[in-house]
Amino acid sequence: MLKPLCVVLLAASLLLAGCAGAPSTSTGPAQPAPNSELAATYAALQATGGSVWGLDPARSDVRIYAFRAGRAAAMGHNHVLTAPQFEGYFHRGTQAMGAMRFDLQFRLDQLILDDGPLRATLGQGFASEMSEDAIASTRKNMLGANGLQAQQFPWVRIRSLQIVGEAPKFAAQVAVELHGQTRAMWVALTTTGWPERLQVTGSLVLRQTDFGVQPFSVLGGLLAVEDAVVVDFALEGDSWSPVR
Repeated sequence: MLKPLCVVLLAASLLLAGCAGAPSTSTGPAQPAPNSELAATYAALQATGGSVWGLDPARSDVRIYAFRAGRAAAMGHNHVLTAPQFEGYFHRGTQAMGAMRFDLQFRLDQLILDDGPLRATLGQGFASEMSEDAIASTRKNMLGANGLQAQQFPWVRIRSLQIVGEAPKFAAQVAVELHGQTRAMWVALTTTGWPERLQVTGSLVLRQTDFGVQPFSVLGGLLAVEDAVVVDFALEGDSWSPVR
């Protein structure tokens, strides 16, 4: 009974911002791609002055950590998800303290779950190996009506509402859209490299219940998933201009 229970736990632990199943899993009719709309927004911002950087997924790192909980937590696993594909931009106005804005968005079904080589670098808490069968079962089940409902809500979007501070340290209030709900929160940012290049690092904590997702538990909480998950990001981009 332990193996099926762990597989169920693995599936439920992905009920968080940025979790996803296999790209081959059918999610029904796709939403219109937001790329052109977001690019158009930043083209308009660039026309007002200042600089725009386009974030490069190939040189960036977005990780989402979910944690085991409950009195029998040792029977479960911690998990790490990564976003190899996303679209993102950062705009800074013409003045030294000019208006700034950034956007980052990705699809749930493009995330990678529990990559073995990555887990091996994360220390004892992530040292356990995840079987292919367990990961495949999780990916098959998590996008349905009892999971993240990826048919209705395939996109995760993070948009800045205000940014205060001065390089290299900023505090950003962001709106996080997940599972059809949007919540505002604050995140600390560290920036380096501009004006030629932009590097941004930061970390935030999301609570699943804030987005209408109930953390998984069985046997009265004997085995469970923590409500809070950690999102770490290290983003890098270059000066960007719209294609004419």
